Amino acid sequence: RRLPDRTPVKVAISLSPELNQALLEYAALYEEVYGRPEPMQELIPAMLASFLDGDKAFASRRREQGRTT
Repeated sequence: RRLPDRTPVKVAISLSPELNQALLEYAALYEEVYGRPEPMQELIPAMLASFLDGDKAFASRRREQGRTT
């Protein structure tokens, strides 16, 4: 079976100053807790994936449409 396309897609977004600051604080806390720095740009995709995985209505709709990723 063929592997799915794993080519990264770049997305540019604009953040409010407050959200940017919160993400910087999150990255600092992540480093404090896990002992290694991770740039905000690396944390955001994981945070979005976690958010989408936790949305039961979204997951249900995807299953109905035969999509799992």
